[in-house]
Amino acid sequence: MSARIFSVDYYYTTVENRPGQGCKFLKMLATGEVNLLAFNAFPISNEQTQLVIYPQNATWLGELARRQGLTLYGPHYALLVQGDDELGALVGIHEKLCDADINVASSTGLTDGRGRYRYIMHVNPQEYERALEVLGLSQGLQRWADFQLNRYRRFKAKA
Repeated sequence: MSARIFSVDYYYTTVENRPGQGCKFLKMLATGEVNLLAFNAFPISNEQTQLVIYPQNATWLGELARRQGLTLYGPHYALLVQGDDELGALVGIHEKLCDADINVASSTGLTDGRGRYRYIMHVNPQEYERALEVLGLSQGLQRWADFQLNRYRRFKAKA
């Protein structure tokens, strides 16, 4: 299977850089039934940690933020790539962007251990539309949310 590329929304906020803050935040998301595609946390100073939230459904995250008085910055846009895990799976995508002089500002990827991978990459906001064109997605871009909005708020654990 070739790679499929989706546009995903992400938001960020900051919390105090001390034990338990990430856990408290994730618990709030779970209690508010906000399912995540991805989550990232990293220190931005000795006092602050930035939390990056990639919600499956941004509307549900927005509802929670309003109820909790949470300040979120976004939406921002990233590209979520998924496909079969094979040697050099991401080279072609990066080559197209490199040849167009578009910098991948940050990225994170993981394999699932069963032959598939998921990869999130960020380009500078002013280069996002051009990146879509270079990757051949400007007309047929698939937004992750377009495929996932039929999900129920309560998710059942798999046995």
